[in-house]
Amino acid sequence: MKKNINYFLGVFFVLLLTASSCTQETYSLGDLAAPSNMVIAADLVGKDATHPNGDGSGKVKITVTADNLLGSTIDYGPSDGNDPANMPGNTVVKTFNTPGLNTYRVIVVAYGPGGTSSIQTKDITIRYDYTADPAIVTNLTNNASKTWIVDKSVAGHFGVGPWEAGSATPSWWSAGINEKVACCNCFYTASFTFTKVAASGTYTLTVTSPDGILTKTGALSGGLSGIPASGDEGCYAFAGGTSAFTFGGSTSGVAASAPSTTTNINLAGANTFIGYGATQKSYEILTITAATMYLRVQGTETGNAWYLKMIPKP
Repeated sequence: MKKNINYFLGVFFVLLLTASSCTQETYSLGDLAAPSNMVIAADLVGKDATHPNGDGSGKVKITVTADNLLGSTIDYGPSDGNDPANMPGNTVVKTFNTPGLNTYRVIVVAYGPGGTSSIQTKDITIRYDYTADPAIVTNLTNNASKTWIVDKSVAGHFGVGPWEAGSATPSWWSAGINEKVACCNCFYTASFTFTKVAASGTYTLTVTSPDGILTKTGALSGGLSGIPASGDEGCYAFAGGTSAFTFGGSTSGVAASAPSTTTNINLAGANTFIGYGATQKSYEILTITAATMYLRVQGTETGNAWYLKMIPKP
């Protein structure tokens, strides 16, 4: 027993001496400094002495530079849904598609080591020229005034799919005929009147909602007046509203082979929408005739695209 104890004590002291002779490594995370000397550059496509606000395409290349910069995101403001987008390579090309000369405030967040960040804003004044196809104007407004409703008589009158380039179908979910009658018939009784104001060459949309409107609550309703701050999706009382709208080129990036007129209906103000009360105000016209209209809009949840089939109100 005594030999065993001496043996184990000897081993212990050998291990202790070995451990004490090892070199201790020191690790450091380094300086977690947020990006500094941040600069946002906005290069308007076609800008020159004759065209100080660009060539009318609405396109601008936005680049951010900074010391300690590892990545960045950009927010284009309320007109784009307030959803920050990644800037691969800290550069992005954006098309602003509200007709005329407009100023937009972009917000860029620059990220550095360990999640540190810096934020900066920049105002961009750019011109966008767009003339809608006269056939689209005629079909939508009858060159005067025309009222549309959601077409409950066909499958797929409401649908959901991914909001991504190359996709233009409600592949996640598609409504059946009369799908919302039992729970939310207001979806089908609300009407949307598109008017061409001949004297000024402008356009307006009027929403009429005798039984309320189908929407989500809180921020997901897009700030529509009178909608509760919380609650389930459903019909909610809505006083209606009127706002101006313009036509613009589509920037959704759907595949060229997909059906699309490449034209958007861009709503102004907060108190109008088409079909379903939502946060986004820019609706891409996929197809339109005098008797039918098929729309695509970015949904309330990031990454969703909603689809709506409309018909003229009888």
